[in-house]
Amino acid sequence: MFRRTFWFTTGVAAGVWATTKVNRKLNQLTPESLAAQAADRAVLAGRRIKVFALDVRDGMADREAALKDALGLSAPPPDDRKQLPAQRGRAQLTHTTPHKLHKAGNEDH
Repeated sequence: MFRRTFWFTTGVAAGVWATTKVNRKLNQLTPESLAAQAADRAVLAGRRIKVFALDVRDGMADREAALKDALGLSAPPPDDRKQLPAQRGRAQLTHTTPHKLHKAGNEDH
């Protein structure tokens, strides 16, 4: 009699366990649950991409600073060094007209 009670109790416990497992799995496979899981994974992927992009940006800034230091571009130029003249604007170049160039003997146009 004790054996039968033991096996009956074991069978009931296994049935309850299996039923609980199956119900949990079925609840995970409902459309609402699948949509929520997909949304959570998309948010997580977005966060990972953002962290990666920030790491890349920091690495680029570090590398750029290292290259500027190596090339000597990060230090300001000394005061005794001659500066390049300012670039001429378009307004300064308009004083020479094409007909004056033609009279001067330039026939490039």
